[in-house]
Amino acid sequence: MSTTELTEWAYPLAESLLAEPLPRRWAHSQGVAQRARTIALILGKDADLMEAAAVLHDIGYAPDLAKTGFHPLDGARYLRDVAHADERVARLVAHHSCAWMEAEARGLREELEGEFPQAPPHLADALCYCDMNTTPDGTPTNPVDRVNEIAGRYGPDSLIGTFIRRAEPEILASTARVVERLAAAKRQPM
Repeated sequence: MSTTELTEWAYPLAESLLAEPLPRRWAHSQGVAQRARTIALILGKDADLMEAAAVLHDIGYAPDLAKTGFHPLDGARYLRDVAHADERVARLVAHHSCAWMEAEARGLREELEGEFPQAPPHLADALCYCDMNTTPDGTPTNPVDRVNEIAGRYGPDSLIGTFIRRAEPEILASTARVVERLAAAKRQPM
């Protein structure tokens, strides 16, 4: 499958899983994919891969896919086992936005890392940037407000609230690395 075919395949799949049962999650996923398009300059040949992973990153929330309650793992397993997706997409979905920390809190880290090797760091940073700069409704935001929104939605003492606060320094560092790469790329002569 060519990279263009990858995005053409990813959008209808994500829509079929999210649009009806979880319209807000579908709006978020579309917004994350839009953020991916805005950083294509630093992704080069991986731009379509990132856009596909971005639109698919939250499919593990779909009611038919939620098996463990840990959406990165549920989504990645579906992509691997049912959709027979490009393994790079499954790896990005499995590890998006510091998922290893939440997996650890759930007792699933060994399972996650055993089934899905980490994505290359520059791609993991890019997907984290896209996710953490997008509101639940799909509009642009910043990672500080996004982390605060997640912690507020789930509650500070919940598993997710605790995880997102623990992950916050890495989320901010990850997004800063993407911003730095974008700035450097824009300074390059054409």
